[in-house]
Order: sequence, then structure tokens, then C-alpha cells
Amino acid sequence: MNDADAPYHAHVYYVPGQRDQADALRLRLIAMKQSGEMPGLLFVGQLRDGKAGPHPISQFEFHYLKRTLPTVLEILEGSGLTSLVHPLTDDDLADHTTLATWIGDRIELDLSTLDPPGQNKGVPRFGKTDF
Repeated sequence: MNDADAPYHAHVYYVPGQRDQADALRLRLIAMKQSGEMPGLLFVGQLRDGKAGPHPISQFEFHYLKRTLPTVLEILEGSGLTSLVHPLTDDDLADHTTLATWIGDRIELDLSTLDPPGQNKGVPRFGKTDF
């Protein structure tokens, strides 16, 4: 696979007082995807209130190609929300730890829920579905 086409995820976290802010960002991303303003943005998930997988607080995820990473980082840095940005490889643990970039305050993830190396369930759902 071309490196520019490498799969990436971003997780945008929110607490109850930030839910509207997170939803506004989610809707902005959906509009950018639909208009073609952000080529490489493939999927924007639903707001997930509460714990989901390794994510201990509410979040939503979106999927994109590596070529979109500079735009994604700019948008997330300007959002005021904490975000986790990571590649999607066959090593789920590394994706969420050593290969990850945090924007805002780091959140302690529940690493016990991650897939073992070589069995990342996020790979087959890339660009199609969230949790």
C-alpha cells in the first residue's frame, strides 16, 4: 500500500459539558467529507457517550488516509478538545501507545481491551464502521 494511503484513526474525546462542541466538530468533518473539502477523509463515526473499547470516556472516531494527516492535526489542534491520532497497523497496542500522537491532555486508556499483534479488528472496519 502506498504510504500516503496508509490508514489512520483519530479519536476525539469529550466530557458532558463538551458534547455540543464535539458534535459540532463531528458535523463539520461530515460536511468536509461530503463536499470533498478533505480528500482522504473516509468515515466519521457517531458520538459514543461513555466507555468504548480502550477509551474510558466519551469519544467519536474518524478514519482517514495518511495524506490527510496535516489537515486533521490542524483541525484537532484548533478544536480545544483532547484527541488521539494514530496509524492503523496490525499492532493495536503500538497504534494506541508508541505510534500515537496526543493533542491536549493525555487520557489513560484501558490497554487490556486492545487486540494482540497481528489481529487488529480495526483493520477490516477501516472506513466502514466505528465501535
